[in-house]
Amino acid sequence: MVKLYDGGVYLVHGKEIVPAEDTAKAEALTGKAVVKEEAVKGTMAYSIMNAHNTSGDMDHLKLKFDAMASHDITFVGIIQTAKASGMKRFPIPYVLTNCHNSLCAVGGTINEDDHMFGLSAAKKYGGIYVPPHIAVIHQYMREMHAGCGRMILGSDSHTRYGALGTMAIGEGGGELVKQLLEDTYDVAYPGVVAIYLDGKPNPGVGPQDIALAIIGAVFKKGYVKNKVMEFVGPGIASMSTDFRNGIDVMTTETTCLSSIWKTDEDTKSFLALHGREEDYRELNPAEIAYYDGCVYVDLSTIKPMIALPFHPSNTYEIDELNENLGDILREVEKEAEKVSGGRAPFTLTEKIVDGKLQVQQGIIAGCAGGNYTNVIEAAHMLKGKSCGAGEFSLAVYPSSQPVFIDLTRKGVIADLMESGAIIRTAFCGPCFGAGDTPCHNGLSIRHTTRNFPNREGSKPGNGQMSAVALMDARSIAATAANGGILTSATKYDGWGDVPEYNFDKTVYDRRVYQGFGEGEGSRELVYGPNIKDWPKMSPLTDNILLKVCSKILDEVTTTDELIPSGETSSFRSNPLGLAEFTLSRRDPEYVKRSKEVDKLEKARVNGENVLTLAPELEEVFAAIRTIAGQENVQIQETEIGSMVYANKPGDGSAREQAASCQRVIGGLANITREYATKRYRSNVMNWGMIPFQTRDELDFEVGDYIFVPGVKEALDGDLKDIRAYVVKGGKVKEMTLYVADMTKEEREIVKAGCLINYNKNRKGL
Repeated sequence: MVKLYDGGVYLVHGKEIVPAEDTAKAEALTGKAVVKEEAVKGTMAYSIMNAHNTSGDMDHLKLKFDAMASHDITFVGIIQTAKASGMKRFPIPYVLTNCHNSLCAVGGTINEDDHMFGLSAAKKYGGIYVPPHIAVIHQYMREMHAGCGRMILGSDSHTRYGALGTMAIGEGGGELVKQLLEDTYDVAYPGVVAIYLDGKPNPGVGPQDIALAIIGAVFKKGYVKNKVMEFVGPGIASMSTDFRNGIDVMTTETTCLSSIWKTDEDTKSFLALHGREEDYRELNPAEIAYYDGCVYVDLSTIKPMIALPFHPSNTYEIDELNENLGDILREVEKEAEKVSGGRAPFTLTEKIVDGKLQVQQGIIAGCAGGNYTNVIEAAHMLKGKSCGAGEFSLAVYPSSQPVFIDLTRKGVIADLMESGAIIRTAFCGPCFGAGDTPCHNGLSIRHTTRNFPNREGSKPGNGQMSAVALMDARSIAATAANGGILTSATKYDGWGDVPEYNFDKTVYDRRVYQGFGEGEGSRELVYGPNIKDWPKMSPLTDNILLKVCSKILDEVTTTDELIPSGETSSFRSNPLGLAEFTLSRRDPEYVKRSKEVDKLEKARVNGENVLTLAPELEEVFAAIRTIAGQENVQIQETEIGSMVYANKPGDGSAREQAASCQRVIGGLANITREYATKRYRSNVMNWGMIPFQTRDELDFEVGDYIFVPGVKEALDGDLKDIRAYVVKGGKVKEMTLYVADMTKEEREIVKAGCLINYNKNRKGL
């Protein structure tokens, strides 16, 4: 059972949940007067954020982090941005892992060039470099850096180490650049929601099952959006820390900001096992703590779960699905038709054989699935059994070399291989479409983090479509033992026999470059031909003219749709090369439209006659001059940019390229109903685009123009009522835009044209 409380609650003595309106009960339990403003300070999240806040104002946080982490499809752009902004060294431990472009299989040596760049940056600026195949980013941070009371910032959305007492946040690269420049992460104090765990998981129920049950309950309600999830309650003690890590990493899929867990002796043992017992301290809520909401989870009622395509919140109990296969799968097929746009067929009902669902692939991998406990349980299930010689295949990716080594020493890897499973190295590829892409019309069941449309690597535009359902490693192993017939882990016995893990960091001692504090500033960075600098971007003018280059009316638009993952990852260090893929799977004509607008802006900046490139603008500006107060507006003084409209963009990855790709080919603004995540909105602002929102009816189409006068003045104001005008057919129609609250620095970044310009301006570079 997962229950959501309607309002705030007090947690008394870490055990008793009291609705906020029942102050008398809270006072009776404590014997003290209860003051909400003081109880807010009783959460673990408050104490950690308070310790890292430099503003002196807990309503408006300016946070400095203890460490940072990036992988090889984010660190090149971050370092390039920070270098252009005047960075001389890494001021805090900065871990550069190579777990995304590990294969170096697309584009020849392009990916390996990124790795060499990363190593050279670690040596020049004093960083920590983890070579390919050694560890996935989040497992390395769990093993070597997370500790109680710390805060870690990562350029990957699944940066979550709450089960180790660390508040971790996944953000776009711009926010990491700010830390490298010794600036701060600025955010209003977030709400904090208690995740109260009670009871004990049943045998065969794994961390993914619990995570999916929570995600299914909270995502669509926005219950924890941009809030901190604080895990409390007696149920925590029923799970090992490795098990807790598997739940914690999936909190990203709720759209929360961060997470933190109550710590205990098991947390201490985990840290001691990894040679870091001194990083432990007990974390508990105060005697009375106030939470902005509460999710009550009875662990004993959670059953094996599945998240069907195309979102981690599309959850069902596996038994429920098996009892209603036809009805449920037909609904997914309808969604698949929307995803493919009729360009590629995808069917699930034809996979029903004798009343059972045949799947084509199983994957256990990454920061969620590749943990020691998950792989051990899967191996025990499959020992002496066979995955079969049919269409079903199984691949297992241990999350780090130390995990792999211990599994090998225990004979577990041999058991998996004998069953027919393929064993691979630490690599995040299956999570984002760079490894084990399923066959056309295939269904893959995965203990990974996401199952967004086409994220697994399919290309509807080429007539190829597959999809992913998320499951726990235990049920994936049960399905493998049943030849690929979808099977709940609880159909088998023998779960829970997990031998003690033995961590050996010899491979880290021998292969990881530990350079923090030892940077050699005179060293040269090693560039490859695909590594390009960021192009120049114009500062904001007083008036702007936006051309509508895409209009997306889907309920939610993910970052995978804004800039696809998979093979595009090879171009993450090449801004203009990557931008060619922007919206390619959602609106293939967008890039052409936006680049045409970008030509106009470049001509304007160069002092050329824009009308020779776009004669239509003569009529547009003639219409604009009919607006009161705009009689003398000039083309040459008006910045011209493209605009994307989407109802709710930005769910998913922290990748800054979802915004920067729009910007480098002419993007100047987004207009939305709301932003799915804080991190995407931050990316929009850090790349100099205006994060407009509107409540108006959408009286514009692709190809129309929107004129916004006095936009710089508006950015200095309250942002609540910004006049804009839709221009089409020689006529104008007024509309109202607004922008949610922006910090002083964010306003200046947008006015400067991007974070790089802002930093150069203030440092006189």
